[in-house]
Amino acid sequence: MSIITSANLANAIVKLVAADALPALMGNLVMGNLVNRDYEPVLANTGDTVNVPIPPVLVANNIAEGGTVTPQNPNLGNAQIVLNTHAEATFQIPDVTKALAFPELLKAYMQPAVIAIAERVERDLLNLYPQFNAAVGSAGTPITESTIDAAETALFAAKVPATAPKYLVVDSNAYSQIRQIPRFSEYYSSGDAGLKALVEGNVGKMKDFFIFRSQFVTATGASTVNTHNLAFTRDAIGLVVRRLPQPLPGTGAVAEYAEMGNFGIRVVMSYQPNTLSQQFTVDILYGCGVLRNNFAVQVNS
Repeated sequence: MSIITSANLANAIVKLVAADALPALMGNLVMGNLVNRDYEPVLANTGDTVNVPIPPVLVANNIAEGGTVTPQNPNLGNAQIVLNTHAEATFQIPDVTKALAFPELLKAYMQPAVIAIAERVERDLLNLYPQFNAAVGSAGTPITESTIDAAETALFAAKVPATAPKYLVVDSNAYSQIRQIPRFSEYYSSGDAGLKALVEGNVGKMKDFFIFRSQFVTATGASTVNTHNLAFTRDAIGLVVRRLPQPLPGTGAVAEYAEMGNFGIRVVMSYQPNTLSQQFTVDILYGCGVLRNNFAVQVNS
C-alpha cells in the first residue's frame, strides 16, 4: 500500500490542475486549432530552431510503350521555425486545499491564466499576415461576396488541394458584414444556412471557407484602418510547441505536463513564503511561422 506523503500529494495537485488547464486552453483557441501544429514531447529551450519538412513538387511524365521512367530529384522543402516565445501566466492561491475542495473556485483561478496564454498564441499567429504576398479587398472597405470569392480563387490558383479545408478568420466588424450579405443571410436564397446566419448569428461556410471570428485580427493604420483578415489552409502556417524542462530537484517546485492533440503546456507549482501561498505558473514554449506562402491570402477590410 502506498503511503501518502507531501511529495506525492504535491504531484497529485499539479496533475489535477494540469488536467483542467489544457482542455480550457484548446477551447479558447481559434487560429491555434486551425493551423498545422507540430508537437513532440522532447525538451527544448527558448531560441532553439525546429526544421519542419515541406513535401516536394513532382510532375507526372508520360512513359511510352517499351520506354523507361524519368527519375526526378525532388528537393524536400524546409521551414525553420524558432522557438522564440516562452509565454507564461502566473497566479497564487492562498488556500490550495480549499480551492481543490471546490472545483469551481479552482476554475476561477485557472481560467484567466489559460485565456491569457490562448490570446498570446492567437496574436502571434495572426501577426504573420505581412509574410503572405497575395491580398484581396481594400482597407476601410466592407468585405463583400466578391472579396471572399477572390480569396478562394487565389487559393485555387495556388493549387491548394481541393480536399484541404479552407478557413477565413476575420474580426468582429468583418464577420458582421459577412452576416449581412443578402444572398447568404436569408432563408429564401440560401436555405437552412441563411436561416442559421439570421437567427443564430453563425455564418458557418461560404465560398468553400469555414468562417471564424477572432478578437485578435491585426489592424493597422490611423486615418484609414486596415484590418488584415486571413484566408488560408492548414499547411500555410506552422505552430511548433515543445516541452519545457522540469524544475531542478529540491528547489521546491513541482511540474506536470498537459498534452493533447499536438499541443502541450507545463504547469508548475511552488510555495511562496512571502505571501504564504501556493504559486501556479502555466507556461508554453512555442514558435510560429509560414510554411507555404501561397497557401494564404490577406483579406483586407
